[in-house]
Amino acid sequence: MSVSEQLKILCVKLGISVSELGRISGKSPQAFSQKMKRESFTVDELKQIAEAAGCQYEGTFIMPSGEKVTY
Repeated sequence: MSVSEQLKILCVKLGISVSELGRISGKSPQAFSQKMKRESFTVDELKQIAEAAGCQYEGTFIMPSGEKVTY
């Protein structure tokens, strides 16, 4: 599963749009969408996204409930 697919699943589980995830992580929806298309997120960016979404990132996203979104 790609990082973009993981991010989409994370959004569904959080009940937010991909655009909203981009906004809360400090990127414009357009820039976030382009990074998703290119699969060009760094580990640091993924950690920042997870933190902004109230999650942890350890190669997977860990929901507050402990559920993991992984591949």
